[in-house]
Amino acid sequence: MTRSHYRRNTSPVVYLLFCLIVASASASSFIRQFTDGFNTNLQQNGVGPMPNQDKGNYLHNNEEISSRDYKVSASNVVKGLRDHPPSSYSLKMESFNTLLKSTFTEKYESRPFSVGGYNWTLVVYPNGNKKDSGSGYLSLYVAIDNSTLVAAHQEVYADLRFYIFNKNERKYFTIQDTDVWKFNVFKTMWGFSQVLSIDTFKDPKNGYLYDGDHCEFGVDVTIPSLYKISELFTVTENFHNPRFTWSIRGFSMLLKDSYLSDVFSIGGRNWNIQVYPNGDAAVEGKALSMFLNLDANEKFSPYEKIYVRAKLRILNQLQFNNVEKQLDVWYNGPGYSGFSGWGYNDFISLSDLKDSSKGFVVNDVLMAQVEMEAISSTKYFPN
Repeated sequence: MTRSHYRRNTSPVVYLLFCLIVASASASSFIRQFTDGFNTNLQQNGVGPMPNQDKGNYLHNNEEISSRDYKVSASNVVKGLRDHPPSSYSLKMESFNTLLKSTFTEKYESRPFSVGGYNWTLVVYPNGNKKDSGSGYLSLYVAIDNSTLVAAHQEVYADLRFYIFNKNERKYFTIQDTDVWKFNVFKTMWGFSQVLSIDTFKDPKNGYLYDGDHCEFGVDVTIPSLYKISELFTVTENFHNPRFTWSIRGFSMLLKDSYLSDVFSIGGRNWNIQVYPNGDAAVEGKALSMFLNLDANEKFSPYEKIYVRAKLRILNQLQFNNVEKQLDVWYNGPGYSGFSGWGYNDFISLSDLKDSSKGFVVNDVLMAQVEMEAISSTKYFPN
């Protein structure tokens, strides 16, 4: 009775264990079939092969380079042809069509090259960077290795010029932006998503893809340094007392070739007027010559220039019209060739001066005048 009772109670248990085994096998088969089907769907949908997720002891790869979010304005883009090859890096390919036909090879990245203490990579998208509106075009970028940035907040500004060799022209097609590009750990890649249309690039008649399957790309990476030396140019046009008048007495008795006025100051500079009573050089004996000079003791900074706009006059003392001539000149300091004085050889004829009715010489006094209209000053940094 005891044994018979034991067999009756264990039969449901055995049956239950059998059901569990069958269910487990079915579930395992279902999970495997679902997973296999899911992977098949991924491949059919163009996702492509999956990499081995076992990282082992290998170093971690850098995260996917993010596409630029700065949209280049068409007015900022400069394109052209030039003879000189790239200066930073050149990438020549002899099997470019293989990349064009590849379903899953989205881009080609060059090995790192160094510019300015940073590592860079030239990135080519043969069929365009679709994430950056590059479908149907050849896309070119430069990426910075952010491990070469000293600090996480560091920013690197760079000028970029990209190249594609054109065998027909024996020159390099170039494309660049007039602005600089700002690289940091958040923005590691910059460039152009629409360099050339794929159809234009692939057509052998255009010279970019030549000798069957050859092409060449390149880039110039230039890191502009901030200026350390500068200057500030300013022009002053309003003066408290812009005129200086020189009364030359005993004019008819002057025997020297030239005479200088007293030194006067206008616009923070010292000046004098110089006259040649009997004329200078080619006009000697025919006309009075008149010049505005910087004082000989005036100090210049090396390579300094002073812009001057002024009027030189011989005043008419009978209230008739003055004789007036305009100066619009540069006075050059040491380091430049130039003159310390500007004016006119034939300022006024001697016949007019000797004619008392003209009113220029009265009681043997001649009156010369200068009126300053503009004088420049330049500050240099560092001083």
